Amino acid sequence: MSELENRSQGSGHGEGVAQTSTGSAESHGALGDTLAAREGRGEQGVSPQGPNPLGDPGLPVHRPRPTDVDPRAAKRAERQVAGMFVVSSLASIAFVLAYIFIPVDSTILGIGAQNVALGATAGVALFLIGIAAIQWAKKLMVDEEVVEERHDIQSSDADRAEALEMLRDGARESGLGRRTLIKLSIAPALGLLVLPVVVLLRDLGSLPKDDLKHTTWATGMRVVQDGTGKPIRAADIPVGSLINVQPASLYPTEAGKAYSGPTEGEVAGGEDLGVNASAKEYVQNTRARSSAILIRIEPGATTVAPDRATWNVGGVFCYSKICSHMGCPISLYEQQTHHLLCPCHQSVYDLADGGKIIFGPSARDMPQLPIMVDREGYLVAQSDFTEPVGPSFWERGRT
Repeated sequence: MSELENRSQGSGHGEGVAQTSTGSAESHGALGDTLAAREGRGEQGVSPQGPNPLGDPGLPVHRPRPTDVDPRAAKRAERQVAGMFVVSSLASIAFVLAYIFIPVDSTILGIGAQNVALGATAGVALFLIGIAAIQWAKKLMVDEEVVEERHDIQSSDADRAEALEMLRDGARESGLGRRTLIKLSIAPALGLLVLPVVVLLRDLGSLPKDDLKHTTWATGMRVVQDGTGKPIRAADIPVGSLINVQPASLYPTEAGKAYSGPTEGEVAGGEDLGVNASAKEYVQNTRARSSAILIRIEPGATTVAPDRATWNVGGVFCYSKICSHMGCPISLYEQQTHHLLCPCHQSVYDLADGGKIIFGPSARDMPQLPIMVDREGYLVAQSDFTEPVGPSFWERGRT
């Protein structure tokens, strides 16, 4: 067989295959059209009846609940709901009793007994109210299936009136007016649930009253060095220096002995303040409010107001260490300018001019402590600070 004949046969075979492939594609296309027609999608893949070829399936046949047809079952469900509300009320009362009578330091299985009791009673009270509400809704409220059409976000006046009417219908359908036991038990259950919240407010501590306006400084209170409790004489302070100080009451000492620092488990000043070792936070807050700084400014560099002429001793001034903006402690003192800089928000006070605020967000000058010298030559306070120390918002209620 010649080469030309071989090519002719190969070409014919290829054409046959091509025809077969083409015919297959056409057959598949026809089959697709047939399936589309059977499915009702038409030429464009959309049903002549619309995008949803299925009819409205409707709602299933409504089956009444046992409580709808059996008064005894309804009464039994009502007693169950009322019982859960009653037990919830008792749990709320038990919460208050546990808070009052169980000691804070008592334990059970290594866990705080009071916390266990409070958690258990509060959990039972809330849980039973939730379960009672579910039981009430599933067995006693009106069992109807309602379909609501979508509407615009903004409601018209008619829709609002309709909503109010629906609320009234809901209240009527809840059967609360006919369920006397539920009506009598739900009010105590929900009302007494407020008691645990009110009782827990006690853990926030007592009201501050005017405590924020005062510190432990008092007339005749010695000014001692912070950390050592060493009393200070004016002559011991070099010009341009700054010393962190505290009132001597925070460093209790025995007669004739120097303060040796707090022992293990002790807070400096705890005994003097009348608190035990477990009240360390209170002591530290007291120390923070009373923290102060001593500076000595060279003669002729200060501007002293007439009413503060006797508040310093030979150019030694005492100011609060707590920034009047947000309460940050300050020790950044610039000797040449006599400025005190707060590192938190850059408030700057001029200690040579009564602690006036000259820059930054603070709205109030730095409080100054009047000082004098006692018989032994040590610096002591003339009185407490004449204005509240710390953040400015403590004074916003003043008239």
